[in-house]
Amino acid sequence: MTRISRRGFLAAGASALAYAHLPHVATARGTAPLGLRAASRTLDIDGRAATVYGLAGPTGQGLTLDTGARFLVELTNNLDVATLIHWHGQIPPNAQDGAPDMPMPLLAPGEARGYDFAPLPGTYWMHAHVPLHEMRLLAAPLIVRSAEEMSADRQEVVLFLHDFSFKAPEEVMAEIVRGHGDAVSHGGSHSIGMGGMSGMDHGAMSKMPMSGMDHGAIGVTMGAGHMGAMAMDLNDYNWDAYLANDRTLSDPEVVQVERGGRIRLRVINGAAATVFWIDTGAVSARLVAIDGHAVQPLSGSRFGLAMGQRLDLEIDLPAESGAWPVLALREGARERTGIVLATARAEVRRIAALADAQAPSFDTDLAQESRLTARDPLPERAVDRRHLLMLSGSMQPYVWTINGATWGSHRPVAARSGERVVLSFHNMSMMGHPMHLHGHVFQVVGLNGRRISGALRDTVYVPPMSMVDVALDAGEAARWMLHCHHMPHLATGMMTEFSVAAVA
Repeated sequence: MTRISRRGFLAAGASALAYAHLPHVATARGTAPLGLRAASRTLDIDGRAATVYGLAGPTGQGLTLDTGARFLVELTNNLDVATLIHWHGQIPPNAQDGAPDMPMPLLAPGEARGYDFAPLPGTYWMHAHVPLHEMRLLAAPLIVRSAEEMSADRQEVVLFLHDFSFKAPEEVMAEIVRGHGDAVSHGGSHSIGMGGMSGMDHGAMSKMPMSGMDHGAIGVTMGAGHMGAMAMDLNDYNWDAYLANDRTLSDPEVVQVERGGRIRLRVINGAAATVFWIDTGAVSARLVAIDGHAVQPLSGSRFGLAMGQRLDLEIDLPAESGAWPVLALREGARERTGIVLATARAEVRRIAALADAQAPSFDTDLAQESRLTARDPLPERAVDRRHLLMLSGSMQPYVWTINGATWGSHRPVAARSGERVVLSFHNMSMMGHPMHLHGHVFQVVGLNGRRISGALRDTVYVPPMSMVDVALDAGEAARWMLHCHHMPHLATGMMTEFSVAAVA
């Protein structure tokens, strides 16, 4: 009997486009750009209709490009509000980055705008850089397959995560800011240290010098294990649903797979304010890429990722029929979502949306981050410039700052094009912050004062009372946004700019 290859099996068995499967590769031909539309759509969430936003490409939500293809796209705004899309993790020319008014304005209803740049290969995503629009699900996968990935005999699956409320984002934000987001109940607050400092005033710390300084004496040993009994705020809002590829566990996406097949699972955390653990259950996995960049493989069955982050897992399925759930567990809570990998005609059992026990808090001791090693690290070179970035804020009042300032009163973080720069994120608040830098790839080089040669990233999670150092080579001379990817934090001011000047 002739054994069909995995690739042949998948091609022969693909009768319909499922969200979890990579969209049919959309490649611009000649000078004709791919069409991408910001538009409204309707989802069925636990039997209730919900009108949300989306990004529709030629073959479904999102875009998938083959290696060597340019990102040649015409974005049209079919919404009734002005918006703008950011290509998260990619490095386009600054004018195409998608941060409002840095330098291009929002895209008016009915307006179209062209984009053309060479994309980085890997797992990326695209989303509105208007927090309330992202909370309305204006986001989608952006996958650029490398030559290595295209030649591999394995099935590719996307798992796109989001949190969702039937309430308007404006109402959600109003509840959070008023303190009605249930921040200290239902998995909202965990004890990890020193007692009663959750709402402390960090103003004195935020007034420390911010650049060219020695960071060795400033809190670098204040990881979670050293903090006594301090209350850590995990979830500042309880969403109505947690979505995996636009669906909940009441009707999860079932992805048909082959017995004994190898899967490359591309997981994207597009949630507004939820950290997830990815649990592969009965099948083990290998973490092979973070934020689109290869890492030395790391085996396991549970990996965490914060908002804006991505991870690629390789999974080898058993050589038998069956169904294998891949679940996303909400940090510090019982809620979960996910998809199911299943062979043809396998029994798929119902999975409860609430686990028996709460998932743990994510990486408070930076244990996961410390185990990640870049496959292709930045070249060694002298550091030209250092900046210390103090991350502060509290639940009451609900205000979040970088270096003691909110957006609009911020002081830019300065560098010159070509300089090796080290940014030290020092979190003096009791919530974790996924810090995202536009237009650059950085390498994690320090955790609580300990030097490492960590992963290449564009979004790094900084736990409460911790410090994470990242190194980068400053790119195009322009204003690049630097912010927390927790959307309510961003919306209330946790944003600054990385201002790169041209070489004199």
